[in-house]
Amino acid sequence: MIVLAVMAILAAIAYPGYQSSVRKSRRADAVDAAARIQQAQERWRANNTTYAAAVGTLGLGATSLGGFYTMSLSGTSGTGYTVTATAIAGTSQAADTGCTTMTLQWSGGNPVYSPTGCWSR
Repeated sequence: MIVLAVMAILAAIAYPGYQSSVRKSRRADAVDAAARIQQAQERWRANNTTYAAAVGTLGLGATSLGGFYTMSLSGTSGTGYTVTATAIAGTSQAADTGCTTMTLQWSGGNPVYSPTGCWSR
């Protein structure tokens, strides 16, 4: 009985840390989707005077490949755009405190990642 109690205590301590690690690794899904959008935007811009205003215009889905984030574009102009990755409700990423919304602002060839701690590169 003591062994079971010790195991339960250890599991109660370890499980939140494990979940945090899983959420952090799943952020790569948003990073990958943002990189795909960046590449598609540059291909689009090579043939047009501005960047595309919608993810669908680029031939990409609005959901990341892993299914943890919804991707969107805003602030589109001839010199930049903003990619936003929003954690999908009902997935474990929705509980990723501080990183449920990740943005990449592309302006004049310079990326700005926000919040910086969520983008592990």
